[in-house]
Amino acid sequence: MNKLIAALIAATFSLGALAQAASPAAPAAPAGQSAQQSQSAAEPTKKAKKAKKAKKAKKAKAAAA
Repeated sequence: MNKLIAALIAATFSLGALAQAASPAAPAAPAGQSAQQSQSAAEPTKKAKKAKKAKKAKKAKAAAA
């Protein structure tokens, strides 16, 4: 019985250590790339600008009619 309790306690500690030692899912990108990506993500693309302009024109046309 004592061996069973000791095995359960050891298993609990090992699972606790395994849960804390989580490794990152993907390798970290170099600092230069992440800054460049965040800057490009903040700026709207040409396609988004065109869609926004078309939506605005359609709304203005509907309001005039």
